[in-house]
Amino acid sequence: MTELADRSASDLLADLRSGTLAAATLASACLDRIAAREPEVEAWAYLDRERVLAEASDRDAQHANGAALGALHGLPVGVKDIIDTADMPTENGTVIHKGRRPTADAVLVARLRRTGAVVMGKTVTSELAVYKAGPTRNPHDPSRSPGGSSSGSAAAVAAGMVPLALATQTNGSTIRPAAFCGIVGYKPSLGLLPRTGILHQSSILDQPGLMARTVADVALLADALMGADPADEMTFDPSWSLVEAAATPLRTPRLAFVRSPYWAQADATTRAALEQLATTLGLETVDLPDAFADAAEVQKTLMTAGIAEAFGPDYDRAGEQLSPVVAGIVEAGRKLSALDFVSAMSQRDRLREIFARRYAGYDAIVTPAALGIAPKRDGSTGNPIMATTWTLLGAPALTLPLLRGEDDMPLGVQLVGNLRDDARLLGAAAWLEARGVH
Repeated sequence: MTELADRSASDLLADLRSGTLAAATLASACLDRIAAREPEVEAWAYLDRERVLAEASDRDAQHANGAALGALHGLPVGVKDIIDTADMPTENGTVIHKGRRPTADAVLVARLRRTGAVVMGKTVTSELAVYKAGPTRNPHDPSRSPGGSSSGSAAAVAAGMVPLALATQTNGSTIRPAAFCGIVGYKPSLGLLPRTGILHQSSILDQPGLMARTVADVALLADALMGADPADEMTFDPSWSLVEAAATPLRTPRLAFVRSPYWAQADATTRAALEQLATTLGLETVDLPDAFADAAEVQKTLMTAGIAEAFGPDYDRAGEQLSPVVAGIVEAGRKLSALDFVSAMSQRDRLREIFARRYAGYDAIVTPAALGIAPKRDGSTGNPIMATTWTLLGAPALTLPLLRGEDDMPLGVQLVGNLRDDARLLGAAAWLEARGVH
């Protein structure tokens, strides 16, 4: 019998709404799991057990008093520590922001609270959500990396500490850690989720992400949080329900196998496993046009410029407290010209047009989520290159824990859809998840 802390969010929600499960009971089970595994995993930057139990008890009181229940009533959710929370610190993974207390919730957190979720605490991120690893370890093998920068969120879900967690992605920070930790990671289309109150790196690339154990669970979380935010001009109001899309895949989706320009960087086991999956599913192989060979450089220019602008004040005020990797990115960004930036934007727009035209007939493409299994911990977070192109495009992407690699470690399979075509992507992902390919 599956332990309470390991059940899916959708399953738990049904019991919470029916009254057969109390929010305080679920929160206690998650806290017990945290107590058991946190010394080894180190997924949490901030956790207050008494606050969590009080919030869960409030949810039970609302239920007992007949109040209308929100879409996430009683579900525990971890929040990456670059997403502002008014009632707990948000320190952005850096000593420079130690003790920082936001005065308001990020829009995503405010929406979490309105839907009745229990905000469990803040999950570990890498320094300023860039490349220097935090203390978190992979729950499947503590000697290995959980990925970054959403390391704590991925590890917390994988270890059964929470059923749901918020993440972000400016390069590969949702897809890669989810793949390494063997869970579902979903980076929606740029603009589906609001970014107000989230640490800024690049307005062109910053995208919130979601983590859970199933496609239905990330759909549940996305439906509760998505929609336009007046303070974020990138956002939009979708005309579809992802819960419905994930629950009712009506047909066999049309999928294409895309190796990506960085296929040769993947290890041999990963390449063999993905090619075998494509054969098993009978997928058509469709190569990306040559123009995509420069996608990583385009993304690097936009991200480097954004980081130089966003973290420049920290560099000027306390640069000696930044790691060499973050300081180096700021310095490189300050050397870029306006022409470099505008040229990169033009190239990004061209790649978006090519991708939309070439893959319009597919529900999703199938491609690696990472270069291989989680690497050994060495102070880095692993290479994000297999997510870079899709982040640049702002396209929706999702990784499924369908395969196993060396040492029986999780090996993610990434599905990518067309921009603002998230419903088709989630339907395709749910179909593939149901097949249970291994």
